[in-house]
Amino acid sequence: MRKSKTIRFICIFLLTLLLIGCGNKNNMSSLQIKKLENYPSASSVEYIDGKLYLVGDDATNFLVLDTNLNIVDSIPIIANAARRIPKETKPDLEASAFNIDSNEIFLFGSGSLSPYRNLAWRYNFQTRVKDSVSLENLYSQVKNSGVEQVNIEGACFLAGKLLLVNRGNNGYPKNHLIITDQNFWNKDSSFQISIVPFADQKYSPFKGISGLCYAKESDKLILTVSTEDTKNSYEDGAIGQSYLWIIDNISTKLNRKTLGAKRIIDLEYIDSRFKGQKIESATVTGETNKQIHLVLVADNDDGSSTVFKMSIQKTTSLAE
Repeated sequence: MRKSKTIRFICIFLLTLLLIGCGNKNNMSSLQIKKLENYPSASSVEYIDGKLYLVGDDATNFLVLDTNLNIVDSIPIIANAARRIPKETKPDLEASAFNIDSNEIFLFGSGSLSPYRNLAWRYNFQTRVKDSVSLENLYSQVKNSGVEQVNIEGACFLAGKLLLVNRGNNGYPKNHLIITDQNFWNKDSSFQISIVPFADQKYSPFKGISGLCYAKESDKLILTVSTEDTKNSYEDGAIGQSYLWIIDNISTKLNRKTLGAKRIIDLEYIDSRFKGQKIESATVTGETNKQIHLVLVADNDDGSSTVFKMSIQKTTSLAE
């Protein structure tokens, strides 16, 4: 009799866990999705004063959306007659970061092909003036610090610092966080940077970091991560899966020798509509006591872009 009760208890417990897990999965997969057929290669997104600013790595303009994902504006960045700048000469604007102190957004070339990708574009929202900033000194420092292949894919400002993430690939399976001063463009070639490698991955395929954003209220660094079948920082490859990596208390961890994410969200697992989507970037649109609200963008190498609006729990969910 006692054995029978024990078995019954275990069955009820497992069924409860299954129901909770499925409920969490359904809650987390409540997505708003919009495909932008006429805007190419979305690689970064920023949330600023109630609007979303998208940038494509071969696009010539910002695309501005409201929080319902409706297109409300377009801001020219680069003069070019083509809708998509050719791969051989594109600035490859893979990362963006908003500096609230100066009311400016920075768009960073990836650095994967000199000289075309060694520039940043700066746009001031108050004056509406845009100009370019050379990244030659910064990227030289990155190489001299031991990063063999420069491929900047994400950026954010945090407590007076600029954080950049360098994405690895199957041929160079290493991700790095680069930390420098937020006024990096005013420095000469001797300005200081620090490099923090992400922990080596134990399992294949290699997961490359494609973007990052900062949740200030909860001090979390949220990284978009994806698998892609490519052996260098220049070529595109077959799209695999996409994830979110979350690092808690990031402001206390910038001096560590290595970084790693203890919390990983498999996006395709929580919603099948993420299948085949190469998530490139995320931005935080708000936080509550229990949730972080996000907008993600995907570039699937077909000349279009996809935007996802979703929320994640601040603590680990069974759905993960």
